[in-house]
Amino acid sequence: MAMTFEERLNQILPKMSSDDFLNNNGLGNEIGFWIFDYPPEREMEMRDFLTRTVLSSLHKSQPPIQAGIINLFDLVIQLLEDRKLLDKAIDMQQAKGDKAVMAALRQVLKEDKLAQKIVSLVDLDRVDVLILWGVGSAYPMVRTHTLLSALHPLMGRTPLLMFYPGLYDGYSLRLFNKLSEDHYYRAFRLVPEVQ
Repeated sequence: MAMTFEERLNQILPKMSSDDFLNNNGLGNEIGFWIFDYPPEREMEMRDFLTRTVLSSLHKSQPPIQAGIINLFDLVIQLLEDRKLLDKAIDMQQAKGDKAVMAALRQVLKEDKLAQKIVSLVDLDRVDVLILWGVGSAYPMVRTHTLLSALHPLMGRTPLLMFYPGLYDGYSLRLFNKLSEDHYYRAFRLVPEVQ
C-alpha cells in the first residue's frame, strides 16, 4: 500500500537518524547517496517541513546530527554574484534568451566545479550528512545527475541526502515528473512509496 506524502515526510527523520543511514551500513560498498523524491506540486510543503521540522530537529537527536546544508539555487546565485555575472546574465537572458545565457554561464556552473565548491563550503570531517535542496529552482542551470556523479569521488564516507521535486525510481531522475535526465542509479530512495 502506498504511503501518503505526509506519511513519507514523517519517515525522513527516523531514516536520517538511523545508524544504517549515518554509517552507510548495508549498502554493499556504495557511497550513501540518498534521494527523497516528492511531488513537485508539494514544493512549498516540502520546504516548510524541511526547514521547520527536519533541520530544526537534527541537533535534538541523540547523539545530535551535524548537517551541512546547501541550497543549490542559493549557491548558483552566490557564485554568479561573486563573479559579478548575475546582472549581466539577467540582461543577456532578456536580450538574447535562455539558450544564449545558458551557453555563456556553462563554464561557471559546470557540475564538477559546483561539486568542488560544495565540498569547500562543508567540512565533511565535521558533518554527519550533507543535505542538498533547491534542486528544482536551480534547473536548468544545474543537472542533478551530473552533480551527483561529480560529488561521488569527493564525499568520502559522508552520506548525502538530496531533496528532489520529481521522481526517482532507482534508475533515473525525472525532474518535475516530466523532464527526463540521464540514468542515475548510484543513489537509494530514502523513503519508498510502498512499504
